[in-house]
Amino acid sequence: MLNFEGLAQGSVQNKAAVAAPPTPVPVINAGSGYTGAEVMEMNAHRITVDEKAIINCRADLNQLVPFKYDWAWQKYLDACANHWMPQEISMSRDIALWKDPNGLTDDERRIIKRNLGFFSTADSLVANNLVLAIYRHITNPECRQYLLRQAFEEALHTHAYQYVVESLGLDEGEIFNMYREIPGIHAKNAFEMQFTRELADPNFNTGTFATDQRLLRNLIGFYVIMEGIFFYVGFVQMLSFGRQNKMTGASEEFQYILRDESMHLNFGIDVINQIKAENPHLWTPEFQQEMIDLIKEGVDLEYKYAEDTMPRGVLGLNVGMFHDYLRFVANRRFKQIGLTEQYPGAKNPFPWMSEMLDLKKEKNFFETRVIDYQVGGALSWD
Repeated sequence: MLNFEGLAQGSVQNKAAVAAPPTPVPVINAGSGYTGAEVMEMNAHRITVDEKAIINCRADLNQLVPFKYDWAWQKYLDACANHWMPQEISMSRDIALWKDPNGLTDDERRIIKRNLGFFSTADSLVANNLVLAIYRHITNPECRQYLLRQAFEEALHTHAYQYVVESLGLDEGEIFNMYREIPGIHAKNAFEMQFTRELADPNFNTGTFATDQRLLRNLIGFYVIMEGIFFYVGFVQMLSFGRQNKMTGASEEFQYILRDESMHLNFGIDVINQIKAENPHLWTPEFQQEMIDLIKEGVDLEYKYAEDTMPRGVLGLNVGMFHDYLRFVANRRFKQIGLTEQYPGAKNPFPWMSEMLDLKKEKNFFETRVIDYQVGGALSWD
């Protein structure tokens, strides 16, 4: 439990005493920002835009407006406009194909099960990081508004994987425990857990050079690496099924999820760059090199995952293609946060993925939204 006892009585002084300096109020973690759980002070002045900041802000976080970061509020509105539910997608064709002993090869079944195993836990890890770590340290209400929406979407994605698992009649214990049984999945999840574990510590607070850098490291670890690199082998593989008119329901679920994750990534990039702009002293050459090394480690882990899920070529894909693709994606991530590209000449072997990652085009995906569906629990193998 966080101990809020002793926090300041608000970020501003009483209007009746404007002319006199406010009496200092003892605070804990004086360098860090407010949480939104401070004691409410009567007659405090209204918040101004200039008082707001992404981190370490000491202005009342319960006042949503006036907006300082219009991009954060717009992303929240866009996310709400893209609302969907897993049961809106029919799994009937997938069930028939999965049930047919000759419908899919063993390698194709391996890909589906491995990806469900990774993603089902990965989105839970992201949600935990948002709720237990990031939300507490982001001190801007419009950004927090988006984080709340993102947390819901992560829960929705976990729901989608459960819906697919249930529909296909897969062993739930096997799929949902894969992160503790399959080395390639375990390695990626363990890599990400280091970030959450540090910031979720109740004794961790921003407000110092070292801790602010650790928060920035967490944001890069989850937005740039987890959502910006670790998801991409699985997205290519699962969407490739749909391109071949196989497992169309599961593929469509992943396409909706891809659209959401693209928005999560873009929001995270904006937050990272805003923190850099407001705190340029954090972006030291040493820290930049640490982030380069961290992202490259993520690329290596994702390539090992590709090798595990696809030991042989299938669906018109092979591991060598992912060697190029992951470096191409990583170059984009480096550039998006102001780092030098590390893989010169990396090419995109999946140009069709660029179409799906275009948010303007992705909005058109909703025009083909399925409205005639069966609830997952009502689906039958008979």
